[in-house]
Amino acid sequence: MTSLPDSARDALSALLGARLSLSEADRDQHAQSETYFTSPPPYAVVYPETTEEVAQIVRICAEHDLPVIGWGAGTSLEGHALPIRGGITVDFARMSRVLEIHPEDLDVVVQPGITREALNTELRSTGLFFPIDPGANATLGGMAATRASGTTAVRYGTMRDNVLALEVVLADGRIIRTGSRARKSSAGYDLTGLFVGAEGTLGLVTELTLRLQGQPEAISAAVCAFPDMEHAIDAVIQTIQMGVPMARIEFIDADCAAAFNAFSGTNLPLKPHLMIEFHGSEAGVAEQAETFGEIATEFGATGFERATRTEDRTKLWEARHKAAWAIAATRPGAKMMATDICVPISRLAEAINETRADIARASIPGPILGHVGDGNFHATLLIDMDNPAELDEAKALAARMNDRALRLGGTVTGEHGIGMGKLAYMPAEHGAGWDVMGQIKQTLDPDNIMNPGKLLRGN
Repeated sequence: MTSLPDSARDALSALLGARLSLSEADRDQHAQSETYFTSPPPYAVVYPETTEEVAQIVRICAEHDLPVIGWGAGTSLEGHALPIRGGITVDFARMSRVLEIHPEDLDVVVQPGITREALNTELRSTGLFFPIDPGANATLGGMAATRASGTTAVRYGTMRDNVLALEVVLADGRIIRTGSRARKSSAGYDLTGLFVGAEGTLGLVTELTLRLQGQPEAISAAVCAFPDMEHAIDAVIQTIQMGVPMARIEFIDADCAAAFNAFSGTNLPLKPHLMIEFHGSEAGVAEQAETFGEIATEFGATGFERATRTEDRTKLWEARHKAAWAIAATRPGAKMMATDICVPISRLAEAINETRADIARASIPGPILGHVGDGNFHATLLIDMDNPAELDEAKALAARMNDRALRLGGTVTGEHGIGMGKLAYMPAEHGAGWDVMGQIKQTLDPDNIMNPGKLLRGN
């Protein structure tokens, strides 16, 4: 099948009216990604407003054997939301409301199309916030689908730890609820955990119940430079071993520092840096910052600067959140291959040094940064797509990163997910477990209509 059958178009049009889009521009927009991955456009894009509409869309697609691909903000990095086998893209832009806030229980119920920034804007008056911060202003549905984490995971965990319950539309149109607002349960399989990280291959998430946190009384951030990567990572390890409760601890290499300076107007020395943030009481934050400062100094840190004013912290983290754009700007016209791995923190310096040396021998740039508090780091490889040799070289560098992660006891992706970009490495990481994932897929989606071609063998 290469186009939308008339009968499917008529059924979707009757259901959605103008919210069924067949325009070339709209379809092309949903065939692009943040990185070098592209695909043919979907046959159509639909914009549901309710869970029941999503269920009816899926039933129509199942009847006509049409692939169904969920779409949030389009910020995923491994081609997760691309319609590589055609079909219907379900854009959740019109399902972006906060449905219920329960301040006394520290939880919130939301639709999948709301972004993390919009949610936190809604929560300001409550004194609560949602802590997961992957950098991009992603939607909560997409963040659940990829099991996102980011800069605050070292303290608050990942999406796996912060999703209490889900509403999901399955491949046959059934609507199920997983989990509850209770903080623990012994009632059967953890279906919530099954769908968090499933990348839309088992169903479409239409509602999420999320854990919230209280806004800290005080926040303090800091940045400091180190003579080399080893000293920076050793400072992180020492800080963690001493039990200092960091909210964020980010690493950037000298290439990233140069990119930040050029793009965001910072004035960082061209050395590896740590960027840190502490949350807590006024006294606690001051003590934590002082302790970290002493540790960092022992490992050769210089230029230690604290930022307690909101505007100073915002400037610091704005530069970090714009890292991808800053790095891309160092090679105009290039496409990104943004790849990540995660290793036990004791092997982090080894993994970063080997990766850095490997990239230094290559002909393409690849600045490194990461969430070093949990052993996760990223290399952003910049590729001239008119030069096939550069894409091959980038893929070889990424493959060696993945092999390195597994050799050091880690994983081929700490937060980007598999999508279609890392399928080749699943057997090495999971062995027969990957086949079990496929069996679950076969049970829930026997006709393979839910985001085919991603995450699973032969999908």
